[in-house]
Amino acid sequence: MRALIQRVTEASVKVEGKIVGAIGKGYLVLLGVMETDTEQTASLLCEKLVKLRIFPDADGKTNCSIQDVNGALLIISQFTLCADCRKGTRPSFSHAAKQDTANQLYELFLAKCREVIPQVECGVFGAYMDVALHNDGPFTVLLDTDDMRGRLAESHP
Repeated sequence: MRALIQRVTEASVKVEGKIVGAIGKGYLVLLGVMETDTEQTASLLCEKLVKLRIFPDADGKTNCSIQDVNGALLIISQFTLCADCRKGTRPSFSHAAKQDTANQLYELFLAKCREVIPQVECGVFGAYMDVALHNDGPFTVLLDTDDMRGRLAESHP
């Protein structure tokens, strides 16, 4: 899974002109599901996301997690994060999960996040969405579970 995380003061998503999800302070998370992702991948990413310390503390250092600041999540499915742009000029999406699998893992990821974050909003899987946000910082990070699993394997031979 790939998650592009943007720290926001507010964010919303519309489908067919109607707001289907909106948050104040928190993270806008664009989520791409890869063909190799599993339930374990969703759990790993959720755990990392909620512990990620990218909010400032009283001294202005990025020392606080979304839980520490009582922030919210707006999670949007975005298969284009699975793009492979290494060859040519047209992205390949051949490594994106099939639609049914991607939707299942997206819903599982939402459920896992809702277990620990009181407000989790979302878009509509597979829909054309209009996403609005006010970046805070801006502060944007990319989490890729392939990188995370590789580091886990290196630290636990």
